[in-house]
Amino acid sequence: MRRPVWSRVAVVAALVLALFVAGAPAAVAQVHRPHLTLSGFAGGALWHDKVNVENSPIYGGRVGVHVGDRVLVGIEGTYGFSPGETSAGPWPFEPTVLPTQRPADPTASVDEDITHVGLDLVISAPWKVAPYVFGGWQHVNLENNDPNWGNTTFHGWEVGGGVKFFVAPRISIRVEARDVAFEFDNPPGEAPDDQTQSLFLTAGIEVAIDGATADADKDVDGVPDSRDACPGTAFGAVVDEQGCATDEDGDGVPDGLDVCVNTPRGAIIDEHGCPRDADRDGVPDGVDECADTPAGYPVDARGCPRDSDGDGVLDGADKCPGTPAGATIDEHGCPQDSDWDGVPDGLDRCADTPLGVRVDAEGCPTDEDGDGVPDGADKCPGTASNVRVDKDGCPIEISEKEIELLDTGKITVHNIQFETNKADLKPESHAILDEIGGILVQWPDLRIEIGGHADARGTDEYNRALSQRRAQAVLDYMLAKFPQIRAGQYVAKGYGESQPVATNATDEGMALNRRVEFKVLNPEVMRKDIERRRLLEKNE
Repeated sequence: MRRPVWSRVAVVAALVLALFVAGAPAAVAQVHRPHLTLSGFAGGALWHDKVNVENSPIYGGRVGVHVGDRVLVGIEGTYGFSPGETSAGPWPFEPTVLPTQRPADPTASVDEDITHVGLDLVISAPWKVAPYVFGGWQHVNLENNDPNWGNTTFHGWEVGGGVKFFVAPRISIRVEARDVAFEFDNPPGEAPDDQTQSLFLTAGIEVAIDGATADADKDVDGVPDSRDACPGTAFGAVVDEQGCATDEDGDGVPDGLDVCVNTPRGAIIDEHGCPRDADRDGVPDGVDECADTPAGYPVDARGCPRDSDGDGVLDGADKCPGTPAGATIDEHGCPQDSDWDGVPDGLDRCADTPLGVRVDAEGCPTDEDGDGVPDGADKCPGTASNVRVDKDGCPIEISEKEIELLDTGKITVHNIQFETNKADLKPESHAILDEIGGILVQWPDLRIEIGGHADARGTDEYNRALSQRRAQAVLDYMLAKFPQIRAGQYVAKGYGESQPVATNATDEGMALNRRVEFKVLNPEVMRKDIERRRLLEKNE
């Protein structure tokens, strides 16, 4: 049965790997130092699909020269003979186009004698069960009895491996896999560089001549049993001159087998000599004084969690490292700041500071101009001393109309202009009404009557109706201009000529009678402001 070339390579690789694993040493039990080997073998040749030869038996012999002690290196020559037959025709390959010279029946098989010669470098271990690998040059000759074809010779490389089972220091049973590669370069076969790989599987007996047999070393530590003070040393362990395992870090696992050298004294280790660390804090069990540290917590040299800022929340869980001493913190280790002034609770001597106010290092509001309004809330910083200010820290200014309102409970305006015989406000009246509106919005709880008054020209009924419309026009303007005015607190009323304040017999008197009055209907609300005005006048 033919096998694909890569399956053959895989067989070789797997076999070599298995042989090296199987070759774990039991004892140094073969010849070492310069010596000669002779061996015979028999087995099977598994030819590549493109080689026109059926799988066939193969047998032959080898001769080699080897040197070394701990590792043996040698040169080995191999001769093998395989009596076989072609698959179809006399040619040595599977042609894509049949050659011009051909037998009468190109499908008939032809007997073929095959010889193989190889010269290889061999590296092997000096163990009782000894794996080895080799590689080198090879020569294959295919000869059949067809007069039109005759002999065909190929050259190439070969690699392989095997294992020797020593039944005595100089006698071993040898099992081997050999990958023989060459290229067809004779048209009309495959193109040059079309490489083939064939597999030879053989077994035989090998005899060693000359050299020296090794002293018995059952534990394979390099110290002969005759002077090994510690027989049975684990394979791979580093030993001293007496054959006893060394252990530089004193953890009980010999050097050479210890995966983790320099283990701290007192640390608990695993079978590989590596420290155990149950809480994974970087401090080995046995040295770790705090063995149940939560994952992710930084620890000190003793393996105990740190609290760098001393706030009671361990580093690793502390989301606010560097908290000032004495500050009140939450469960995450972050300072609490109830009044949001930037000074943590616990250090804040003024815990109820209004939002936005600037504070000093102790959390208390600053007031650079000394007007009683804290910096940050003071809209007029730098106010001169002894000047009265409002709630925003700005000097209080009282206009004439505000004084009139505080003194009389009303504001009387004579220069609000309307279109003739209409209730349409003229633009020049807007500034006066804006001033009055700015005063009235300071007292949102006042109830205000906007009264319209006329002179005696015209009928009383006409004057009353016109003054009512004009008072309502003023109210409408105020409500539109000052949305903070509550409509329910204001009322418009037209008095016509019923409440004159001067004679209607003169132009001057009639001008005084034509007026708009803003009258407070609940003057008790203003008492506090009246007292404030009086105090201001007294200070002046």
